[in-house]
Amino acid sequence: MKKKLVSMLLCTTMVATLLVGCGSKTEEAAPAAEATEEAAPAEEAASAEEAEAAGYEGEISIMHFSTSEESEGNGGSDGFRTMIAEWKNENKTVDLKENVLANDEYKTQIATLAAAGDLPDVFLLQGMNTKAWAEQGLVMDMSDAIKNSPYAADYKEGFFTPFKDADGKIYALPALTGGTCTAVVYDKQMWKDAGYETFPTTWDDVLAAKEKFAADSIDTIAFGNGGKWQANSCYMSTLGNLYTGKEWFESIINKGGAKFTDEAFVNALTFSQEAFASGVFNADFNAITNEDAREYYIAGDAAAFIGGNWDVSYIMATLLADDEEKYNNIGFATLPNPADATAATNSQNIGMGYGVAINSKVAEDPAKLAAAINLAYKLTGADFSNFVAENYALSGLTAVADVDLSAFDQITQDFYNFSYVDTNPCEIYDSYVNGAVWDVFNTGLQNMLNGDEEPAKLAADTQAAYEANY
Repeated sequence: MKKKLVSMLLCTTMVATLLVGCGSKTEEAAPAAEATEEAAPAEEAASAEEAEAAGYEGEISIMHFSTSEESEGNGGSDGFRTMIAEWKNENKTVDLKENVLANDEYKTQIATLAAAGDLPDVFLLQGMNTKAWAEQGLVMDMSDAIKNSPYAADYKEGFFTPFKDADGKIYALPALTGGTCTAVVYDKQMWKDAGYETFPTTWDDVLAAKEKFAADSIDTIAFGNGGKWQANSCYMSTLGNLYTGKEWFESIINKGGAKFTDEAFVNALTFSQEAFASGVFNADFNAITNEDAREYYIAGDAAAFIGGNWDVSYIMATLLADDEEKYNNIGFATLPNPADATAATNSQNIGMGYGVAINSKVAEDPAKLAAAINLAYKLTGADFSNFVAENYALSGLTAVADVDLSAFDQITQDFYNFSYVDTNPCEIYDSYVNGAVWDVFNTGLQNMLNGDEEPAKLAADTQAAYEANY
């Protein structure tokens, strides 16, 4: 009863975030509870930056994509918005101007602002843009701020990798939650009715199941690649790893000799083209987004769905509120291994692809910089990590000791174990390299999955972009 009550309260919290505001315009986060007006003595502050933040009087602009819609059931975005609200309340002399955009719009707009040299004071930096924007002097080296952070001892060092340059300088504090980008969410009862106790571990079994689901006009797996990035982040990063192994992509990152034209990667592309042409996926996969595709699963029009942790959180929250029986039948699985993919197994990609970064121009005003660093600490530190751990069983940059899962129901515990315990992690492709390479790859991949481009050509085009831009 206690676990069910906790789940219901959690769902209420998720739904409440819908009331905060919406859209691709400046948003005001919901006000947090009033903090005490009496400021703590400077000697009790965790750092110099924390002591100085409250003394800055002026404006700070921040741009992010944690909209109220995005935060519905999304622990990372809900936590991000909550931390902003708390920070505003704690720093009333600062006029924090938020520009909150939908995820796809954010990616386009932030790239436009970077090209114009007009980035916000604080913003979310995608790992794949780090090296290029650092070389252009657009983002501040945060290495010292990270070293001097009150949470430095508890940072999970591996999450910093996408935000480092060749010299090891770090340009962002990894933000949001460290969650999988590739989870297969499936309806246990639907698969049991089709003759499978669990989601298949081989693609041959998935293809066999397709015939059974198709007879009932049900898609086997729902997927949405309308934004082009989904096939990269939520599918190819993991599927490719099954063929190449982790060392191959590490070599791509470090320019160690691996190529996109290597046979193993081309084989992964070839399999993917065949898989998406097989009828396993919804026919409109390239025309709809992941948000659309997960609705197919929720409605029972698809027996499974492939997406990221944010999608899983949304699905869980929605079903818990509207269809408890279907909620209790949620299962989690990794991508099945194709017959010729032998480099890895039981694989899913996990990481933190965005980090809180600061415009290098902010350093011209030391007081403003101290406040901006303080904000970055708040958004990625212990308060955030405790919030997402206690409310969503998720992990942030800052380690939380002794995560107690007993208050969560079995489905939440299952997803925590899927994400952090029972599977083999690999890297998220587009957290690394750079946007010029992935723009070519993502567009070509969409064409290839439609059958309009050959895998070998996509590999060659991507390699050419890699050599020209990275």
